[in-house]
Amino acid sequence: MNRDILRIAIPNIISNITVPLMGIASTFIAGRVAGSDGATTIGALSIGVAIFNFIYWNCSFIRMGTSGLTAQAYGAEQHKEYTLMLWRAVVVALGVGFLAFSLQWPIGEFSLWFMSTGDGGQDSLIADYFYTRIWAVPAGIMLFALNGWLTGMQNAVVPMAVAILVNVLHIGCSYLFSIVGTMSIDGIALASVVAQWTGVAVTVVIITLMYRKRLVKVTLGEVIDLKAMKQFFNINSDIIVRTFCLVAVYTFFTKASADMGDKNILAVNTILLQLFTLFSYMNDGFAFAAEALTGRFIGARDSGSLRRCIKLCIIWSVVIAVLYVGAYVGWWRDIFTLLVDSNTSNVSELIAVAEKYIGWIIVIPIACALPFVMDGIMVGATRSRIMRNSMIWSSVVYFVLLYGTSWLIGNNAIWLAFTSFMFIRGVLQYYMSDRLRDIYKEADTAK
Repeated sequence: MNRDILRIAIPNIISNITVPLMGIASTFIAGRVAGSDGATTIGALSIGVAIFNFIYWNCSFIRMGTSGLTAQAYGAEQHKEYTLMLWRAVVVALGVGFLAFSLQWPIGEFSLWFMSTGDGGQDSLIADYFYTRIWAVPAGIMLFALNGWLTGMQNAVVPMAVAILVNVLHIGCSYLFSIVGTMSIDGIALASVVAQWTGVAVTVVIITLMYRKRLVKVTLGEVIDLKAMKQFFNINSDIIVRTFCLVAVYTFFTKASADMGDKNILAVNTILLQLFTLFSYMNDGFAFAAEALTGRFIGARDSGSLRRCIKLCIIWSVVIAVLYVGAYVGWWRDIFTLLVDSNTSNVSELIAVAEKYIGWIIVIPIACALPFVMDGIMVGATRSRIMRNSMIWSSVVYFVLLYGTSWLIGNNAIWLAFTSFMFIRGVLQYYMSDRLRDIYKEADTAK
């Protein structure tokens, strides 16, 4: 079982780690763009990224819904069903991607107004970033669909290889456009366009070569079958609500940081959130393993393997959390300074601000050990309602703490609310599934 878990988790960890590393590299590059101080460009980049997180994460239901249903079809050896899931995911991704791109002006103008910092120069940087990166959105959504299907098929290697390619290409192009060239953070946005469309092309070619003998012929009528599409969207409607809450939390994290009126706090919170993201994407590797294997064992009606899988995924998640706590306790200053140009005039101020809040980054890995794996279990079991309800309640707690304590403890309120949100979400999922007993029953009653 550990081999099965690690076979999926390790490639996903590698591919996931490339995402925050790309974010860290982008922050590094933004802090060194000519003609602007580091805090201004890093802050502008963080707000631009937050806007696209809102778009992308609200579309991540395509990956989650595809993965769970595909994994169950794979476990039950239903070849036609997982072929149909691939095409349904592609059709939905195309529709959502085109819609998001066609609505770029209202989305962009509202986002820029809502996230405005009040600094004309910084707001201009954010606008340039948005209207350049929007061209990558259809490709990013398509990658959700393709990677969700591959995860359901128990294939973590292809998403890993493509993620490495995409993120290395993104970092290289960002450096070329923004440091070697004359662009600012819009060069980082253009790099995203080049990298993600390349990722789509490569993934399509690989799926065609690897699975052409296993996929069966289907008709368009079967792909868009109303009953099957209704099931797909019923599951995904819960995930959409769940993801909307998650995106709202992250968006208001950045907005609340900007509203502090101190560009050093915005820059520090951005960098510290990158450190948290580095942990979360690594721990998500075991969430992906739980997702793929939970769906597979439910589809195969193998409750014994399901129990062992869930238990071991939770143990692995806790081990990773402990390792990160140790790393952050011992070397947070070294890691932090990698993201800040030592020649920046306010580097000492940024480090001094970070020292006040670094304790939260040390606490969060322990608070988040359970929720990431619980998400994977719920996706694999297609228990989307539990994901939705737990997210709604923990989001309520987040906003109560954020706006109820900010007047008293300032920036600490942002981190208190965020940490509590993560911890409560995992606890609620555990108890809403009757301490996972409802999930185990799925493997006994699956059809």
